[in-house]
Amino acid sequence: MLRQFFLPWVLAFLEITLSSWMHALAITGVAKPMARYIFITGGVVSSLGKGLASAALGALLQARGYTVRLRKLDPYLNVDPGTMSPFEHGEVFVTDDGAETDLDLGHYERFTGVPARMTDSVSSGRIYSNVLERERRGDYLGKTIQVVPHVTNEIKDFINVGDDEVDFMLCEIGGTVGDIEGLPFFEAIRQFSHDKPRGQCIFMHLTLLPYLAASGELKTKPTQHSVKELQSIGIAPDILVCRSEQPIPEKEREKIALFCNVRKEAVVAAYDLNSIYEAPLAYHREGLDQAVLDAFGIAPAPKPNLARWNDVADRIHNTDGEVNVAIVGKYTQLEDAYKSIKEALIHGGMHNRVRVNVNWVDAELFDKGDATPHLQGYDAILVPGGFGERGTEGKIKAAQFAREHKVPYLGICLGMQMAVIEGARNVAGVADAGSEEFDHEAGKKRFEPVVYHLKEWVQGNAKVTRKADDNKGGTMRLGAYNAVLSEGSNVARVYGTPQIEERHRHRYEVDIKYRDALEKAGLKFSGMSPDGRLPEIVEWEDHPWFIGVQFHPELKSKPFDPHPLFKDFVRAAKENSRLV
Repeated sequence: MLRQFFLPWVLAFLEITLSSWMHALAITGVAKPMARYIFITGGVVSSLGKGLASAALGALLQARGYTVRLRKLDPYLNVDPGTMSPFEHGEVFVTDDGAETDLDLGHYERFTGVPARMTDSVSSGRIYSNVLERERRGDYLGKTIQVVPHVTNEIKDFINVGDDEVDFMLCEIGGTVGDIEGLPFFEAIRQFSHDKPRGQCIFMHLTLLPYLAASGELKTKPTQHSVKELQSIGIAPDILVCRSEQPIPEKEREKIALFCNVRKEAVVAAYDLNSIYEAPLAYHREGLDQAVLDAFGIAPAPKPNLARWNDVADRIHNTDGEVNVAIVGKYTQLEDAYKSIKEALIHGGMHNRVRVNVNWVDAELFDKGDATPHLQGYDAILVPGGFGERGTEGKIKAAQFAREHKVPYLGICLGMQMAVIEGARNVAGVADAGSEEFDHEAGKKRFEPVVYHLKEWVQGNAKVTRKADDNKGGTMRLGAYNAVLSEGSNVARVYGTPQIEERHRHRYEVDIKYRDALEKAGLKFSGMSPDGRLPEIVEWEDHPWFIGVQFHPELKSKPFDPHPLFKDFVRAAKENSRLV
């Protein structure tokens, strides 16, 4: 009788106790719950560094033993940035699975080492396109399609992908609060935070504290108004990251905390830095990672292991010299157009303990003139990718200068094609060598197409076909592909492996039918696609360091793991600087 009376109470007690233990384990991070979400928004002005702050926070959470994934939600109506001018949007970052994304995903990869995926980037254009496709199929069963709930639900579905894969999901919202095109995203993350259990989502808002030199004051009013705007759409920030050129006095921190309804410890300063790779250590000193863990109620917090970032900082500040590298391109007026290339050169400099001085050289300066006055004195030359004929004659002359003067040369994508055309014209005897791309652009045949429009290739187990008049967006050879390296080649020595996988973004290829003539002239095809049909790498055999690659190695370089090509390219530049 007593057993029948007490047994249900004992079982209920055990159930409650077990539930409490499981909850405690989840809170302390011992058990692996569903992902916690951090939404990063910006206010006051654009270009405050949301992407960098997100990447640095991801690195700090990794340093505390957590797994992370970072995502970018962009309000623009382009389906992706693939068709945008580099002057409009900077470089296009490409993922292994072939997505053309915002350059902030490059920051995410460089700081965390987590390969970005197609599901880590979305735009308003992609969201609306998906909604309209579903409406045409009849998926909505005749409903009137509206921003709420159909567009916001599509955004929430995107955010929720991979919810069980990591400890923290960091989602950066592009633009600034108050932008009309960003409203569906802000509404979606507001709804998302309510859909999830309490304490599963927090909001981090990046603002500006302008300094007025005339009065010698930091002004907090723009931040207050930005937070007020955010609160008006139902989002209350848990953490404020305040960009400032001056130290933030305690009085101003208290004022911001009071008027913006956040804890004083959650007002985090973000100061200008000499290098972006100081950001994880700088944000840690300011308490950003601790503020995040506090906002989630994670206590005690795991201690961070910052050895990786201390080593990076040491390599930045303690160098044995410097090298000067010329980047000969057509988008040199906007450095972000070649963002990953510049960062990969810095990574190569870290590995070699040298400072890399990047010099931007407009290829059009010597399209019709002598390249020597513009290129002499540099320790190495890099010709990056690009589209269209403008500036290509200057890039061809840059390749010629590097070949003739034995200057280390790295040609990437179009930079490889220009090196091949230069070799064909000036060494292999194909005087009118050129690219089908330039003839297509001009509307008439002017060149013998050593570089031609890629009509088909193998992706996985499937054959992909393309036509020259296809839509521009998403129709290139995109994503990771394998290449087989020639034994004994310079590039095989650099990689230290006979087979590699690199990311591509191009629609024109070097024509394999010119291989014999070019190799007889000394330009070796040292890397080929596994089926032997597509040239991936060329190199001059009688040159100290001259390599052209059809892919984009810069996309996989990281400060703590520099890409092999950039490590060795900077090493060659360092050796060359000692000879000059």
